[in-house]
Amino acid sequence: MPELPEVEVVRRGLERWVGGRTIAAAEVLHPRAIRRHLAGAEDFAGRLRGARVGAPLRRGKYLWLPLEGTGQCVLAHLGMSGQLLVQPQDAPDEKHLRVRVRFADTEGTELRFVDQRTFGGLSLHATTEDGLPDVIAHIARDPLDPAFDEAAFHAALRRRRSTLKRALLDQSLISGVGNIYADEALWRSRLHYDRPTATLTRPRTAELLGHVRDVMNAALAVGGTSFDSLYVNVNGESGYFERSLDAYGREGLPCRRCAAPMRRSPWMNRSSYFCPRCQRPPRPVR
Repeated sequence: MPELPEVEVVRRGLERWVGGRTIAAAEVLHPRAIRRHLAGAEDFAGRLRGARVGAPLRRGKYLWLPLEGTGQCVLAHLGMSGQLLVQPQDAPDEKHLRVRVRFADTEGTELRFVDQRTFGGLSLHATTEDGLPDVIAHIARDPLDPAFDEAAFHAALRRRRSTLKRALLDQSLISGVGNIYADEALWRSRLHYDRPTATLTRPRTAELLGHVRDVMNAALAVGGTSFDSLYVNVNGESGYFERSLDAYGREGLPCRRCAAPMRRSPWMNRSSYFCPRCQRPPRPVR
């Protein structure tokens, strides 16, 4: 599942190639791709026709295209395999092309939504006064947002009867962090994923947030993390942060810090990767 760095890479590409263009037509090639738009494919295409795309926006893992002057936006759910590609109009259709958007200009490119597994999709939503799609108004700011409130985040951690990784993946508390970057930030912080949130001091919370930002910025610099061909940017290129991962996917390999074999533990239908020496598990409560 794409996390903040991967979605931000796509947003930047859309800002360059799609922002400011007027939509001539939209073609829905698979109804499941717009299943969240309950009015159906014809209504979806009709509402897009003639609309001018504003600067693409993102909060956490959520990406949307504002439609200027309409109070609406196109929210993109990338899911497990969704791709937003900017392609030449005469390029062959991808095998799993689901939606095509053509523009009323002479640039010769179009926007394509490609999704092999059809878990993702596009949908139209009203926007709030803050410019957010109304369906994600409850999503917290992400750690790269200048308005992210560190003090409020720390206070929320102290109040909760939860553990660190659960809190990092709680999109109503902090958005954009998923399984990969949570493991990476916790490894950098020398914190175990199961440590109770209430035990964190303010300096330790600040240190953890610093590592979350550092790992995300490092991933952004190389285009995100791509384990296969399903995550790509708008030009179809993969990211390379997989080569720099310190924790995720490194079971049995030596810790880059202390050389102890890295471990993997089942966690909430996923996996957590950690160093048993650098990231000591919390002591059981007696």
